[in-house]
Amino acid sequence: MGQESQRLAQQTMAFVLAGGRGSRLMDLTDRRAKPAVYFGGKTRIIDFPLSNAVNSGIRRLGVATQYKAHSLIRHLQRGWSFFRAERNESLDILPASQQLDENNWYKGTADAVYQNIEVIEGNNTKYVIILAGDHIYKQDYSVMIQHHVDSGADVTVGCIEVPRMEATGFGVMHVDEKDRVIDFVEKPADPPAMPGNPDLALASMGIYVFETDYMLNILKNDAKNDASSHDFGKDIIPLLVKNGKKVIAHPFSRSCVQTGIEKKAYWRDVGTIDAFWQANIDLTDSNPELDLYDQDWPIWTYSELTPPAKFIRNEDGRRGQALSSLVSGGCIISGSQLERCLLFTGVRVSSYSTLNGVVALPYVQIGRNAWLDRVIIDRGVSIPEGLEVGKDHELDAKRFYRSEDGVCLITKKMIDALG
Repeated sequence: MGQESQRLAQQTMAFVLAGGRGSRLMDLTDRRAKPAVYFGGKTRIIDFPLSNAVNSGIRRLGVATQYKAHSLIRHLQRGWSFFRAERNESLDILPASQQLDENNWYKGTADAVYQNIEVIEGNNTKYVIILAGDHIYKQDYSVMIQHHVDSGADVTVGCIEVPRMEATGFGVMHVDEKDRVIDFVEKPADPPAMPGNPDLALASMGIYVFETDYMLNILKNDAKNDASSHDFGKDIIPLLVKNGKKVIAHPFSRSCVQTGIEKKAYWRDVGTIDAFWQANIDLTDSNPELDLYDQDWPIWTYSELTPPAKFIRNEDGRRGQALSSLVSGGCIISGSQLERCLLFTGVRVSSYSTLNGVVALPYVQIGRNAWLDRVIIDRGVSIPEGLEVGKDHELDAKRFYRSEDGVCLITKKMIDALG
């Protein structure tokens, strides 16, 4: 990070939009918002954009919450309370509240920022970077802020390079050779290609850099527009492009953080059960696409005080072992076989059980003689003795949520219904 980029980061507030439910994650978001969903053995999804901000040198952060925010707020209070006001640092938790009128819910992403204008003004920063709180990636935001300043942009939009025909579900930027956005198309049937690369398109990541005063003026005007849905992607950015403002696209590949084992830019929206399971299980690969062991770019989180993981029993048919797996602190694997599994804190696996492709959230208990394949188990669930999941697909679908790709989600409510 150069001195100039570092100085710009210190003049920036990061505003994280973390209010969404993430309904495609089904019962995983019955009790928590999508940004509060667990990921990677120790962390939650929200930890990635927040860690990116801190590692980029940004020390003023705000997190706007809305849907079932208790789990998220508690996590932020426990794991992100190290900011010190005397060092010009702060983390503001901003639940949807009656800040401006009696209609207290955030109407859209732009409205979530608009309702917190006083907080933003109070931070007295020159720039604001708007972040989505529900994606997994590592990015140096200071590089993007530097690009914004150097280009003289009115707004800079973070974009992920995706195969052109996979961009039909995104807002897509049509740009010229100098990264200027000449058209913004929402979910196009025929996405415009990147200049010089006909096979790729630039899809919006929901990341925006503004000068603070400029953004606040735009939001105040948008709030007066009854025809607006008060959303950055649907209203603000398309209107700026239409009015000839200087909207610059910032390709993610220019500021993504990679180590030696990460061969390409990593960005995931783990918004479905299949995507969530796959991204977690991918971490068990010998050379995963996402390096969580990078000490130069740590993912900060709330770390519980736990004893080391323990593997016990060493008899034929009752040997505690895990192959190609991630096992967190406080776990006890007693006489069971695990392969390609990811266990969060405090999971207990009893003897004679076989687990393959299991993502077990914190404090799951698995009884004896269980046989589980391609399963996600929600926090605190007790799997009864002898339960088999992954053999009889029709029976699985009757008892649990079974995805298109055959991944089963098991929650406490589903186990209780078994009787």
